[in-house]
Amino acid sequence: MTTPQTDSIGEVLWQPDQLAIDNANISLFINNISGLYKEVSDYDSLYQWSVKNPELFWQETWSQFEVIFSQPATSVLQNPQAMPGARWFPGAKLNYAENMLRFNDETTAIIFRQESGEERRLSYRALRMEVARYAYWLRQNGVRKGDRVGAYMANMPETIIAFLATASIGAIWSSCSPDFGVKGVMERFVQIEPKVLFTIDGYHYNGKSHDVISSAAQVVEQIQSIEKIVVVPLLDSQPDIGRLAATGRDIVLSYNIKNNSQDIEFEQLSFDYPLYILYSSGTTGAPKCIVHSAGGSLLQHLKEHRLHCDVGREDKLFYFTTCGWMMWNWLVSGLASGCTLVLYEGSPFFPRRRSLWQFAEEVGITVFGTSARYLAACSKARLVPAGEYDLSKLRAILSTGSPLAPESFDYVYSNVKKDVMLSSISGGTDIVSCFVLGNPTRPVRRGEIQCRGLGMAVDVFVDGQSAVGRRGELVCTRPFPSMPIGFWGEPDDSRYIDAYFSRFDQVWAQGDYAEITQNDGVIIYGRSDAVLNPGGVRIGTAEIYRQVEKVDAVLESICIGQIWSNDVRIVLFVILRDGVELDASLKAEIRKVIKENTTSRHLPKKIIAVPDIPRTLSGKIVELAVRNIVHGDPVKNTDALANPEALEHFRDLPELQEN
Repeated sequence: MTTPQTDSIGEVLWQPDQLAIDNANISLFINNISGLYKEVSDYDSLYQWSVKNPELFWQETWSQFEVIFSQPATSVLQNPQAMPGARWFPGAKLNYAENMLRFNDETTAIIFRQESGEERRLSYRALRMEVARYAYWLRQNGVRKGDRVGAYMANMPETIIAFLATASIGAIWSSCSPDFGVKGVMERFVQIEPKVLFTIDGYHYNGKSHDVISSAAQVVEQIQSIEKIVVVPLLDSQPDIGRLAATGRDIVLSYNIKNNSQDIEFEQLSFDYPLYILYSSGTTGAPKCIVHSAGGSLLQHLKEHRLHCDVGREDKLFYFTTCGWMMWNWLVSGLASGCTLVLYEGSPFFPRRRSLWQFAEEVGITVFGTSARYLAACSKARLVPAGEYDLSKLRAILSTGSPLAPESFDYVYSNVKKDVMLSSISGGTDIVSCFVLGNPTRPVRRGEIQCRGLGMAVDVFVDGQSAVGRRGELVCTRPFPSMPIGFWGEPDDSRYIDAYFSRFDQVWAQGDYAEITQNDGVIIYGRSDAVLNPGGVRIGTAEIYRQVEKVDAVLESICIGQIWSNDVRIVLFVILRDGVELDASLKAEIRKVIKENTTSRHLPKKIIAVPDIPRTLSGKIVELAVRNIVHGDPVKNTDALANPEALEHFRDLPELQEN
């Protein structure tokens, strides 16, 4: 394993060749509109045009990507100055699932593999047939437009099938992954009152079996709205479902016996009709139920897949995700581009640490999506996939979940593949898409996200004013199609407005601390509410994490600001490699690396070893929860954490009671 010795942020690490640029979907998009819009000639001019003329840009996106609809819109955008309040494509009628199932052929739609090695494949024709069966069953069991369908499911074909069936009839989907505890599922689904619950019997993770049926039964007992339950076998081909209503096999048999038609009746719905409900992390209270529209999700994902990821029919699109994370929703929309979705269920490090890279070789993955944490873990484990696997088909690596450290850029280009587009992307559950992401026609620069999303008027505000080259609040100043409809069960939108529009009038504040660079790239420094403020100087937590990652003895870290002596001092907690002790020399090494590459203001006053770090159910570290524990304040909702017991490692530490 090799690691370049450089700290140059913004250094070009990869540059697409001219042929790749000419053949990229972005270039084709530009060529198709440049005759009408003379000001558009390259990506930079396309971006500026797209945010100055959002109606024209989104209409071109709709037309060029051939959105299937039954009724045209009366206009592209109503109330364009209202944020929130703008309305996209009023009058249009469409169905999200119909757009996902446009390719009714033998091309492989889904490749699914479990950590055991078991694999299944479905063609687009077979997928459409399965969706028809599930949609028929839902209709026969009384599910109608506007009803909610819940899923307690793994990342597997049947989850996608059930979702598309739900969307085809105009019902509203919401999913939790099977690693959510009963209370975590309860506090989400009790708010939306699903009529049907899909669940698996259990799942494998890291070589162990985990039961889900008993948890699902508890959920059903407590949520009175659930009338029907469907169990999809994953552990056992004939699970003991007790009183639960049906299995996936029953759905297939019911359809084959009672229905002669193989077609699907796609309910035609407005552009802003609810498609699915996603949830905030819930670490500060009950999770917010964020409602996303069918048209907005479809159009935004089409733009991101086709233009920013350059996805086409020949691609195999993979994202390591659960169906409790918004990247699952994003992944599924790849069907509208006709590519093959690649699903993996299990631990990314089982049976070997290299399992996902081996999977990429065997399947021929072209777009490999993962988390910054996974790439950092591969680096710490000294994995060199380039020396073990044929990754010649891999052309893009996507990373999200947290800021991607410059050292992880180095790792990918030195040890995974030199000729690959490494796209750090950032957006979130709030918009089920990205504000900033990749670009196949631009260079990849060390430590920077390549560009702002087309049609997204992304800016950074410092003291309420637009700024380049300075750190501030990441905002979006104009409406965009994938803005949420609102929060479920909230008629006055008060919490929705408070969450995104209370900071700046008529401007979306994402809650990220960021910078637009002189290269027109973007750097995310962490969450705004976790920014450290020693001596009045604002420091993003990611600035410190990026340096600590360089220390070989440290596997992972989390830092907070502790109120101390009428100021704030930085406290750094570290997880160390097995057998390593946090002695004076290691503390000195950590401080030396931080100081050499940042400033003396970034130096932690305290460095403390811990065995674990608390995370949300989607795997993100929770600085605010640790800060609360350190200060003796309550953590409002520990059920939102995957490992709430980890908080105890930070409570009443003697080291934090002394200078």
